Amino acid sequence: MSSQVQTVLKKYWGFENFRGSQEKIINAILQGEDVLALLPTGGGKSLCYQIPSLVSDGICIVVSPLIALIQNQVQQLKDKGIKALALTGGISQNQLIDLLDNCIYGGYKFVYLSPERLQQTLVQERIAQMKVNLIAVDEAHCISQWGNDFRPAYLHCAVLRDIKPEVPILALTATATTVVAKDIITNLKFNTPKIIQDSFSRSNIAFAVVQEENKQQRLLELCRANKSSSIVYVRSRRKAQQLSTFLNRHHLKAGFYHGGLPKPSKKTSLNNWLQNQTKIMVATNAFGMGIDKPDVGLVVHFQIPDSLENYYQEAGRAGRNGEEAKAVLVTNKEDALHLKKQFLDVLPDVAYLKMIYKKLSNYFQIPYGTLPDGSFPFSIEAFSETYKLPTSKAYNALRILDQNSVISLTQNYSRSTKLQFITHKQVLRDYLKQNKEAYELTQTILRTYGGVFEFETNINILLLSKKTSFTEEKIIRHLEQFKKDEIITFKNSFRDIDLVYLVPREDDRTINVFAAKVTQQLKAKVLQIEAILAYIDNNKLCRNIQILNYFGENTGKKCNNCDVCLQTRSFGREEYSLITDSIFKELIASDRSSRELLVALPFDEKNILKAIQYMLEEDVIYITAINQYALKK
Repeated sequence: MSSQVQTVLKKYWGFENFRGSQEKIINAILQGEDVLALLPTGGGKSLCYQIPSLVSDGICIVVSPLIALIQNQVQQLKDKGIKALALTGGISQNQLIDLLDNCIYGGYKFVYLSPERLQQTLVQERIAQMKVNLIAVDEAHCISQWGNDFRPAYLHCAVLRDIKPEVPILALTATATTVVAKDIITNLKFNTPKIIQDSFSRSNIAFAVVQEENKQQRLLELCRANKSSSIVYVRSRRKAQQLSTFLNRHHLKAGFYHGGLPKPSKKTSLNNWLQNQTKIMVATNAFGMGIDKPDVGLVVHFQIPDSLENYYQEAGRAGRNGEEAKAVLVTNKEDALHLKKQFLDVLPDVAYLKMIYKKLSNYFQIPYGTLPDGSFPFSIEAFSETYKLPTSKAYNALRILDQNSVISLTQNYSRSTKLQFITHKQVLRDYLKQNKEAYELTQTILRTYGGVFEFETNINILLLSKKTSFTEEKIIRHLEQFKKDEIITFKNSFRDIDLVYLVPREDDRTINVFAAKVTQQLKAKVLQIEAILAYIDNNKLCRNIQILNYFGENTGKKCNNCDVCLQTRSFGREEYSLITDSIFKELIASDRSSRELLVALPFDEKNILKAIQYMLEEDVIYITAINQYALKK
């Protein structure tokens, strides 16, 4: 390691030494090699491109998929006195030109941009004029059609090789199977491909699969036992809000986060969690890349994720500070059926894709052979209702059309909700006497909005949800019922997508171009579902070994920390001593129920119960009047 590299590491980051393969990656880059770096979540990927760029003349181009992640990285560099800028959305043409000029003449060391921004001709032309010392492609698995987060725009990253053929490329990811790794190298046109991989093993995370009929109760116990931050992953927006409400009702501070939240609400929810104002974040996978909180001690998957890639990446947000942490998948017999229904039953084949494309074009009245200008506000619910289609399957078909650049879908969450009371106040009072549950909502509306009897009024469903005990969905149901009962007029228009046509309409010919690839992807998705279900069902092989084998890292080394390892360990004198000591520590703090001890202690449940029984027989502990265990005085 050169003294200059060591100096930069110490000066800007305060570290004396590198972790894992960071030094090996940096040296390979400085020697001009293309590198695919496979590092575990929290493995310090950003240092691998930041340090070699800082010790070299020129600027580093960083391609990253998330605006929030880009902004965070740029701010961190600025805080260290390093010149960096972000080419994010919302920038005018003149501003973009000024920023690109700054990259050429302003002494900047890093420019971050999204793969979509990279597609602009102006951006490509200005990059050609820059003195570039390194190209870094973060979350590189997004470039692979076999990856869990495939983004078609990432395929355009290869243009950087054409623009700057002599500049080394560093691709970074924390989740890549052997197939995905090969795809990354091919798509980025590596000249001298070098793969450097640290073990994906996270020895400080105890993985567990818990079979539980009463999942909410088990979740409550897990969250109570964890003293630091927690993340609870679910698969639906509704479930995120429901579980957040459930946890708060049981005096645990929880927020929720999903893709349907307006940006201000997302920001508030995230900041509250980052600043420890809320302990638990209940979220969909929209709470994903770029979430870096060191003190997460627990990640719970309340529902089965759709792949081991997603599961491992999300679970890997635990224990980034190196402290012991838990990753628990809580499931039951019904979950596997729900998973297959949600992800396999809604997979569109080529014939279904062709049908959807034709209906979509008819929906917008696009003539054959025409490429329409502009974007269309689009509601997947309204489209599905028009043609009596299952919404999830139709949406998946549209996503495939988006991934293959037939159309472009942009999330644009908006809702317009208007109502007016059209009955006399006395009639309303009589109505509410018969509908007591609706009384709270009605009173809140009347206190919040003046003039709702006189004219049609815009209302905010999210605001009403915060002011009442109702979820947004429940408020909508009540208002729909009010409308049916002729108490109010109610208009609730909703859209969450802007849709743009990218190629002229040619029906089947449009789909035939990528039909074979779609068929392959369907098979790959089936294999991903089978892999996560096999992981759940396999209670004989160490969880760590199962995960590492999936990513091509074959090891026979057990973690001795997961539920499988703890279950298969013999219950000898040493084990008994460890468990009883742990029980003592828990009971010194306060009396505990058996359930609370099972949640708090990292041992096999059967062995904990055996130890409790021995301690009762030896008259070391006793059962209180409220069925808790306590130490004998």
